[in-house]
Amino acid sequence: MSQFQLYFELGYKHILDLKGFDHILFVIALCAIYLARDWKKILILVTAFTIGHSITLALATLNVIKVNSDLIEFLIPVTIAITALANIFKPKPSNSRGIQLNYIFAIFFGLIHGMGFSNYLRSLLGREASIFQPLLAFNIGLEVGQLLIVVLFLLASSLLVGLIGVNRKEWTLVISAVVLGMSIMMMIDTKFW
Repeated sequence: MSQFQLYFELGYKHILDLKGFDHILFVIALCAIYLARDWKKILILVTAFTIGHSITLALATLNVIKVNSDLIEFLIPVTIAITALANIFKPKPSNSRGIQLNYIFAIFFGLIHGMGFSNYLRSLLGREASIFQPLLAFNIGLEVGQLLIVVLFLLASSLLVGLIGVNRKEWTLVISAVVLGMSIMMMIDTKFW
């Protein structure tokens, strides 16, 4: 197995890991207010998250920034809760052409999520001469995994909202409330104080 494939699979599996489902919850919270026809907005959101994730993952892996892992493990579910709460208070995407709040959430919260995985990735990289290719492969795998989650979520949304006739606002509120509840439980489990 090539080094690129190894790190690609690591990124892909990281995002789809059901034991560490925080990334899945965050992607669902980001997408909860959108439907399949909003695929361009969703692609921008997911890519913004990956960019934020990549920046801090690289900086932490290179020891440019040091983070308290207990604090980050607490902040990750906080980011999920904030995103879900934003959906509850504003269950439909903005029609404006400007930057939406979710885009800011995606990139900023991606920064926090990237720090959460940096210690593990640093130990895997060991004494690699260059971390560019492994980080690139990992982040491409992460992006592909996120897009798979988005596709599955949008299929479920389209089926329930489009075909069965579930009210879109109610769908968004229920999904966001479930994600909020799960993120609160994660915060309680990972409290750092």
